[in-house]
Amino acid sequence: MVICLILAAIVFAVLFPVVHNAFTGYDDGDYVVNNPHVNTGLSRANVTWAFSSVHANNWHPLTWLSHALDVTLYGISPTGHHLSSLLFHVANTLLLFLWLAGLTGRQIPSAFVALAFGLHPLHVESVAWVAERKDALSTFFWFLTLLAWTAWTKRPNFSRYLLVSLLLAAGLLSKQMLVTVPVILLVVDFWPLKRGFRLLEKLPLFALSLAASVTVILVQRNTGATSTLQQLPLDLRLANAAISYWRYLAKVIWPVNLSAFYPFPATIPAWQIAAAAASLLALSALAFLRRKQNPWFAFGWAWYVITLLPVIGIIQVGMQSMADRYMYVPIIGLFTAVAFEADVLALSSKRIGSVAAIALLAFWTTLTWKQIPVWHDGLTLFTQALVADPNNFVAHDNLGVELDRRGRFDDALFHYRETLRLKPGDRNGETNFALASFAKADRLIAANQPDQALSVIHEGLRFRPQNALAHAQIGRILQDRKQLPEALKEFEDAVRLDPNLAAAHLGLAVIYSWSGKTSEARTEFETTLRLDPINVEAHYDLGLVLTVIGQPREGLQHFLAAAKINPAFGPAHVALAETWYAAGRFEDARREVALAQVAHAEIDPALIKLLANQR
Repeated sequence: MVICLILAAIVFAVLFPVVHNAFTGYDDGDYVVNNPHVNTGLSRANVTWAFSSVHANNWHPLTWLSHALDVTLYGISPTGHHLSSLLFHVANTLLLFLWLAGLTGRQIPSAFVALAFGLHPLHVESVAWVAERKDALSTFFWFLTLLAWTAWTKRPNFSRYLLVSLLLAAGLLSKQMLVTVPVILLVVDFWPLKRGFRLLEKLPLFALSLAASVTVILVQRNTGATSTLQQLPLDLRLANAAISYWRYLAKVIWPVNLSAFYPFPATIPAWQIAAAAASLLALSALAFLRRKQNPWFAFGWAWYVITLLPVIGIIQVGMQSMADRYMYVPIIGLFTAVAFEADVLALSSKRIGSVAAIALLAFWTTLTWKQIPVWHDGLTLFTQALVADPNNFVAHDNLGVELDRRGRFDDALFHYRETLRLKPGDRNGETNFALASFAKADRLIAANQPDQALSVIHEGLRFRPQNALAHAQIGRILQDRKQLPEALKEFEDAVRLDPNLAAAHLGLAVIYSWSGKTSEARTEFETTLRLDPINVEAHYDLGLVLTVIGQPREGLQHFLAAAKINPAFGPAHVALAETWYAAGRFEDARREVALAQVAHAEIDPALIKLLANQR
């Protein structure tokens, strides 16, 4: 019990700073912030959705429900969501220790394995990234499954086997990473249980894993998440898999320059592939041959190799070559092999072994402290990714998105250009570049810099020539220059591309109004307001049209609406002043004149003089 309290306190204290992090823009929106089935908390409808729907290329209902429960408990506050992930991680650390120490009877190496698991920098991603809750949650059920299986082997009965099956199912409903659990149970039977090879008793568990495997493959294939063989040939996938086993091992030992995304290599030198594959086979053969003398080494190596298989990239989801989060469970095998081997070797020099273990844990803890702020938000996350690899095209693209959100369009465009330089034709990069160009153009138009705006728009149109907003922006610039036929064509093109774009209908309405086509203008103004009810300019201009065609009462309502939506919009107050004067409501007219003057609107001097004479 004392060891458990110490382990929990250390891991909780070291990783507690994660609660100060914000949500990132990296999937946290899809998972929590912008997900209406999660950000409304637990409800019967949201439970039904979680089990019946595929979202964000995944089907993991218990993960969705854990996020929804957090919303019920904490609201949309990142602090609570991070706290829940941290508590799951602490619980996993304790469960790992209890399971390993209970089976082996060796508390010191078991405590080292658990503490290394709890403190390693590679696990910051799984704890500090809200969208990766599925790692900690599914592993929680994984360890409970191991504990339940251990209990079943000591006293087999139906209820205990049912508990094992239910816990495994819960884990699979959190993340399908648990598909290797039945195989791992065969490894556990070898050591530490020492039961021998027993396959038949595990067949129902294999059936559960098979069903989960088929489900996840179908879901990700149907959502387009899996890469095709044309995108990533099988030989390149196998080569990357062999290399990645050693890259992961290097990251465990020396976890620096960690990144939220590691790009898939375009090519891998043949000698590296041969060396990686040969050394994997050699180490696996050594583990097998030494299985009786060093069973913990065989156990640890088998755990590492087997648990990584679902995410090693043979069935490739996304374009990453590896990911820190994928080591959340596999790392346990490596720690177990090293800890138990060291425990045997250090029988005559425990002090040296203890000092080395403490130094290693201190080193990893220091790096974990440094890694936690990296996950503070999307800006810090992808800035670090570019420090780790300046040629990371995904990091450039995502950093551009973060800068885009903050209105830093020039900086965002720089990173989108880098994305397209590193990966020409990247659809995300092209789309983001175009949209950032159009957003920057809006700012330039508002700043009365039409020439610069046109240049930026045309740059964006290279990648998205059928963008309705861009054509509406060009139409607005041409409209201001009184090039009405050309502007009319741009607005018509915009409406054709997006019939629900209010700005395009407003542009058409203004041109029709200027051309004396009041009926067409009224229709377009009304369409604009149906699509954008708080459009001040549309209310004001429609009021003018209605006044001109002899419907001042209807026009008055739109002037009032414009002034209410934006009290600083001077032309609406001028129009109201003229309307009230025409109706003989002179005090109301004087009030509107005063408001127009505050808004620095141009007022007809004759109106002011007429009002002065009305006392």
